[in-house]
Amino acid sequence: MESALNRYIRRHSSLPSEALLWIEKQTNIRTNYPRMLSGPVQGELLKMLVEISGARRVLEIGSFTGYSSTCMALGLPEGGHLDALELNDELEDLMREGWERAGVQGLITLHIGDAVQTLKTLRGEYDFVFIDANKRQYLDYYELVLPLTRTGGLIVADDVLWDGKVYADVPSGDAQTRALLEFNDLVAADPRVEVVMLPIRDGLSLIRKR
Repeated sequence: MESALNRYIRRHSSLPSEALLWIEKQTNIRTNYPRMLSGPVQGELLKMLVEISGARRVLEIGSFTGYSSTCMALGLPEGGHLDALELNDELEDLMREGWERAGVQGLITLHIGDAVQTLKTLRGEYDFVFIDANKRQYLDYYELVLPLTRTGGLIVADDVLWDGKVYADVPSGDAQTRALLEFNDLVAADPRVEVVMLPIRDGLSLIRKR
């Protein structure tokens, strides 16, 4: 159930478009894990960060049903482009229909397959990177995308608070929590970047490459 705080925040943030509402509805109907959706507040934040940063080349690792990629694509300037990486090919039709409804289909290239392998094939620099895929591989993604990110570019990592498991008195022993603990500790101590962790949704780390 949505908390009173989250309801208040949502009511006082910009409303999602009809296309985004459609993606959210279809995600709830057609997937087993609709909670994985970024949602309207985080989606609007991602769009705004792309706009504020002036990012022209965006990379998304973990597209799910296309909600967050739609938001970021809506924030792109003329001539901008987004590369979306997703493992599950069964979600492709849903993603593409959502992008078409939002009018951003021409701004996004979808890469289906293992993200680690796909990242090794990408060339050129990105201005903005959003990481929201397999938590066990966050460190792998990070080390692969950092060289692809321009100096001053932004990497945004989702789910870094992981339902509070990363700061629990008795840390969870599951592999995802252990991986996120290692990722959070490494980024906080990494001299190559500066970082701020925000308690938005399930935790967002904004990581700027020095």
